[in-house]
Amino acid sequence: MAVFSEIEGGLDCRFMGEVLRIAPWGADALRVRARPGVALVAGHVDALLPVENQSAVIEISEDRASITRGRIRAEVVLTDRYGADIKREAVIRFVRSDTGEELLRETRSHFAGPRTRSFKALASGSWRLEQQFAAYEGESLWGMGQPQHGAMDLKGVSTTLLQQNAHAVIPFVVSSRGYGFLWNNPAVGKAEFARNVTRWTAEATGVLDYWITAGDSPPEIVRAYAAATGRSPDVPDWVLGFWQCKLRYRNQEELLGIAREYKRRGLPLSCIVIDFFAWTRQGEWKFDPKDWPDPEGMVAELREMGVELMVSIWPTVSAASENYRAMTERGLLLTTERGIPAVIPFPDKDPFGPGFFTYYDAFNPEAQSFHWDVVKRNYVDRGIRHFWLDACEPEMRPAHPENVRTARGNGAEMLCAYPLLHEEVYRRGLSEAGVEGGTLLCRSAWAGSQRHGVILWSGDVWSDWDWFRAQIPAGLHAGMAGMGWWTTDIGGFYDGHGGSEAFRDLLVRWFEFGVFSPICRLHGFRVPDDVPPPLPGERVTYGQDTFNIFTNSGGSNEVWSFGEAVEAVLVRLLALRERLRPYLEDAFATYAATGDPVMAPLFYHFPDQTELYDRGDAYMLGPDMLVAPVLDAEAVARAVALPEGETWIHAWTGTAHPGGTAPEIDAPWGQIPVFIREGRAEALLPLFREGTG
Repeated sequence: MAVFSEIEGGLDCRFMGEVLRIAPWGADALRVRARPGVALVAGHVDALLPVENQSAVIEISEDRASITRGRIRAEVVLTDRYGADIKREAVIRFVRSDTGEELLRETRSHFAGPRTRSFKALASGSWRLEQQFAAYEGESLWGMGQPQHGAMDLKGVSTTLLQQNAHAVIPFVVSSRGYGFLWNNPAVGKAEFARNVTRWTAEATGVLDYWITAGDSPPEIVRAYAAATGRSPDVPDWVLGFWQCKLRYRNQEELLGIAREYKRRGLPLSCIVIDFFAWTRQGEWKFDPKDWPDPEGMVAELREMGVELMVSIWPTVSAASENYRAMTERGLLLTTERGIPAVIPFPDKDPFGPGFFTYYDAFNPEAQSFHWDVVKRNYVDRGIRHFWLDACEPEMRPAHPENVRTARGNGAEMLCAYPLLHEEVYRRGLSEAGVEGGTLLCRSAWAGSQRHGVILWSGDVWSDWDWFRAQIPAGLHAGMAGMGWWTTDIGGFYDGHGGSEAFRDLLVRWFEFGVFSPICRLHGFRVPDDVPPPLPGERVTYGQDTFNIFTNSGGSNEVWSFGEAVEAVLVRLLALRERLRPYLEDAFATYAATGDPVMAPLFYHFPDQTELYDRGDAYMLGPDMLVAPVLDAEAVARAVALPEGETWIHAWTGTAHPGGTAPEIDAPWGQIPVFIREGRAEALLPLFREGTG
């Protein structure tokens, strides 16, 4: 029997008990799938969109074969191994078809084994998988979703493939060598970009599945990924305004009072958010009528003020929920492989106190329908059209995905894709309900989430400078992995005290960053107002157990909550955000059309300047604004290294600075260092002139 053959326009290789198939999947892209046995039986969630009429050039000889699609070619060679566990194996190498330049090749970490594609059988009928590639000196890598390690260049980084609060896994990486690589597998595992080897691991899976594309620049590669996994819809105009949020507004009158106060003060407000515990019980997915007696009237009043309302919904289900018995009996919940069917302990509103919850099974179409029918009846039919999909990793404590059972397999095989399917439920449901412009704010995402119009936010991060600094690379990696709708909790989520001078300094600098982020949203779990601020060097305390505050309310978190000096700065910044909206609309339209991130690393717009590859302290907002946040406490200036090849105009003074220099820029509160490309200065500088008074 021949080792190589052509099947359905792709290259098929059957060797040493493994079936390997490489197929064209895009203009300059290939999809690789493999597994032990005689057939490719996958069953996992697929991030890639279907393709049709894909042709490729296939060449076959006795011990080697190749498949070429556009600018990429995969070469498969039957390779002899000396002193190895397996004497011969089929090894893949990817090259540029037009130049012959190597992009990526498989390798072994040791000549004896494991193999380049190593499948270790598990009792469940799946495999533990390791895929190993060569590491290259001088290679830089970006993407992988939203990490919190603070590194801009992923070379040398090991990252878990496990969705967790603040750590969103989107397993797509862009290489400075001219390729993009999608690990098209929702399994829990690791990605290791070491100096000696690149290794992808799936703890349990039924198939190896990845996609690779070639391009001449990072934008070409990111655009190819967006085409392969789905482009974002157009952003609703209101999304680009200012969002007010805190943990938490306790009832309808409190929330309306805040919105009225914004309008009384003449301050712009596009959205106000109801955080968790607005429900009766987790898993009932409805307003508590004691606190929210008239949702329709609330929505109507807010819309009369020009304010959109977003409501937090968790996918959790309590055993006390009115839906629990029916969902249990119909098999609509995530369960455990052993023990009680609960995956997270957490407080609930009624009964008061900690409980043990599970999640509806987003991998089960019947569970999806059940969940959405409840949400539609209790929210959409009452005027709610924007949803905050919190805890959608799904959050588990402890994080033992191998002890979770979904409708499509063990949790270790599937769980990274939970947020994608959860978001799909809402996007499909809103569309079928005729709701236009419905918006989703999500704490996690997976490959392809952008096609559902998802805002990814960076999770429950801490209110300190280290965490603040990490948000810039986090947002840039998210954009490189397709998530152009991105935001962060301005001021951080945990441990911010509104009466602390140190926190006020951090808040102002974070607010500056928020104004120049894709989405501008003030949120946080503030220390209650009646708790004295900590002395220098003291640890923040909330004055009581945080459990009680979770179910009640943290401190004030409106723009007027932090003293007159801070308020004056934030009010000026809000006016600036309003003036920036037309510029942002253009950037978001470009993102929807191409995949170019709204907030992009400097090298994205200057790909030939390799010295920018590891720059995570500044970024481009749209194509013409360079933003350099102030990243140190009490700083009143910072140096900004400007890319070469442009003259840069300082937005606040109009001073010209040549590219390739690093001027020291004054940065008082409210004047974040921003530079405009010289050719766009005439159009954009007036936005800043109006904001200096």
